Amino acid sequence: MKISTRGRYAVRVMLDLALRDTDACIKVKDIAASQGISEKYLEQIIAALSRAGYVKSVRGAQGGYRLAGAPKNYTVGMVLRATEGSLAPVSCLEEGAEACERCDTCETLAVWKELAKAINDVVDGVTIADLADRHKKRTEALDYSI
Repeated sequence: MKISTRGRYAVRVMLDLALRDTDACIKVKDIAASQGISEKYLEQIIAALSRAGYVKSVRGAQGGYRLAGAPKNYTVGMVLRATEGSLAPVSCLEEGAEACERCDTCETLAVWKELAKAINDVVDGVTIADLADRHKKRTEALDYSI
């Protein structure tokens, strides 16, 4: 399984909004500039995050985007599923998939299940707040080393 740029950028956008977590909204052009993402592509990503209910948009001169809830409420897994879809490493493990005719004799199925569990455990075990904390610690360490 490979996470696309869309999924990686979505996590970065959520982190960017968490780091600027104020009552003020952040404009698309500001997020795009700070993340090095084209505004057009960013709008597509934000649309998916908005449909999932993770970001809120506000119209008008002071409008823009902000997180719909607290950064601790969103895991990396939630963001990836909103933008990537299923994180299952094989199609037979996707939600709603029909059982393969070989599932009773498939020697590899246990491996794919274990891999899926490992992936989900990692991405569901890290929140956007965790990433924000890591960022703050890293930047504080850089400030001390100068």
